Amino acid sequence: MWLRVCLSFALIAAVPGRSQVTIGGGAGPGYTDGLGSTGQMRTPPPVNGDSYPTAAGAEVRSNFLRLALIETTAYSDNVLGDAFKPVSDVSYLINPTIAIDKTTSREHLTFSYTPGFTIYQQTSVLNQTSQYLTLASAYRLTRHATLSLQDSFQYTSNFLDQPDPFATDVNPVSATPLYAIIAPVAGQIANGARAELTYQFSMNGMIGTSGTFTDLHYLKTTENLGIYDSKSGGGSVFYNRRLSKRHYVGGSYQHSETVAYPTNAKSTIQSDTFFLFYTIYLKPTFSFSFSGGPQHYVISQSPIPGYGSWSPTLTGSMGWQGRHTNLSANFSRVVGGGGGLVGAFQSLYFGASGRWLCSRDWSVGFVGSYLNNKDVTPSGLLSTEGGHSILGTMSAQHQLSQRWSMEFGYTRLVQIYSGIPVVSRAPYTNREFVSFSYHFTRPLGG
Repeated sequence: MWLRVCLSFALIAAVPGRSQVTIGGGAGPGYTDGLGSTGQMRTPPPVNGDSYPTAAGAEVRSNFLRLALIETTAYSDNVLGDAFKPVSDVSYLINPTIAIDKTTSREHLTFSYTPGFTIYQQTSVLNQTSQYLTLASAYRLTRHATLSLQDSFQYTSNFLDQPDPFATDVNPVSATPLYAIIAPVAGQIANGARAELTYQFSMNGMIGTSGTFTDLHYLKTTENLGIYDSKSGGGSVFYNRRLSKRHYVGGSYQHSETVAYPTNAKSTIQSDTFFLFYTIYLKPTFSFSFSGGPQHYVISQSPIPGYGSWSPTLTGSMGWQGRHTNLSANFSRVVGGGGGLVGAFQSLYFGASGRWLCSRDWSVGFVGSYLNNKDVTPSGLLSTEGGHSILGTMSAQHQLSQRWSMEFGYTRLVQIYSGIPVVSRAPYTNREFVSFSYHFTRPLGG
């Protein structure tokens, strides 16, 4: 419902005149720098749901068509996810990729599509295909109104076989990972969509609304795995005030609903959150954001009456993008559910990533996260046991030539959930990988 409201609002706002504002790099339509020198305001991270960039400043490009072919060889110490009878194996992953980044005076469009083909050396029953698709568009409807659309689709049978080890999947509804449980041997389809409309009604005032939707579906029966399908949707409205070129404050109201589907049942969580936020842009590429406020949630499982309670919510993030280095970090404390779990959980999440372009031909990077889910479901209702997970990847990339590069790295995954068989049987996963890629990039006209 919220998504339809946002799109209807966008069509109405698109009727007035034309815009000749030039789009600058990185901050979206109408920005020539991060401090609003054109008068155009930013939408702070607490309300726009965007991720910080993972490329160092010297690597950032726009207006291009890129074709790539990536071959990754990986070794895993437990491909079947069974700690009692661990099976190690080598896999070969092939990923052709097409990516487009197009910027005009009114629109910034990015698109990427990566199919995947994985072949295991010994465990051929795990051979699989995968699909990764992302699309994002920011369009200037009028001089003061901007519509942003985002969609991300993923189909895979092994979450760790990602074409990009720095890729992150964050739930735009709850600001926590889309996957509460990472099941390396469970086929899954995940989709997340977001629409946002902002209107700058004065030099220093902005209002906006957004709608979000996520869907997580496991392809095989999950009765013996302990994880379940879920859907979530929500909407928000916000007010954003610029105090100076560097300081933004505002407030937002968010409503969300998450539905999980355990066997022959349904578990629903509805939440309403009111929070205030503050963002400071120390430089065009360096910012901090904080938000906090009360959250009211209601959990229900038919035919049992719903149970409601209050909880404080906190979020924070920072991002720095230098010429040779980038760093980003974020945390959140919210009540939510889904992502493979059943029930309501107080989720504490920390995430960080970084990349250093240490020479013309070498770069190193890392990505890591910690998630703790504490069960707050009332007794008598169906619920998964809580637990925590730690995920980290370190890698190094070497540019062999203008079009050829190689990358090698290590991934460590720890998941402690005693009541979920798919991870309790094998709580520790180690994966080493090396990949070779061929890139062809062609510039597009601005």
